[in-house]
Amino acid sequence: MTRTALSPSADDARAVLVTALADVSRGDRAALRKLYSLTSAKLFGICLRICGNTASAEDVLQTVYLKVWDRAGQFEAERASPMTWLATIARNAAIDWQRSVAGRPVAAAALTDSIAETVADDGPAADALIIGKQTDSRLHQCLGELEGRTHHCIRAAFFEGLTYAELAEREQVPLGTMKSWIRRGLTRLKACIGDG
Repeated sequence: MTRTALSPSADDARAVLVTALADVSRGDRAALRKLYSLTSAKLFGICLRICGNTASAEDVLQTVYLKVWDRAGQFEAERASPMTWLATIARNAAIDWQRSVAGRPVAAAALTDSIAETVADDGPAADALIIGKQTDSRLHQCLGELEGRTHHCIRAAFFEGLTYAELAEREQVPLGTMKSWIRRGLTRLKACIGDG
């Protein structure tokens, strides 16, 4: 199977983000503002899904861009798309926030429509523009090739923000077993995507 090139608009959007991150790594505040304007709606959505409320998601989003300011020099365009890199920072910051509060906040599935409507996003999703349909399709194909429980657990960890401990409890397996499932699944997923 051969992989087709990303569409010109996806390539252009990716190039803009790569350039902005490079400029941010050199301390360019205008580049950070530009990066924020291009990516904040998507990253806020990730934070909101994991945090469960607008105020907390806004606080976490601020932390995300502070981390981006500090870590932009660590971004490697040949290893990951800029949006994937930024989304990972957002996801991890939201999970860190979640772990720091007493008790678990409202589950992502329990978000009301009224909260979801407060997310400002007038245009297409940034990841759709950047990653492109081909890459997205390949990821879903590779996820589909994973064994059922592993597939389910990886999706829950990355898209719902569940921790290893929460997944182990939900699946009623030891924590070490869950960590092994996820590690082996991610290794297979990486190999599958790399073979595409």
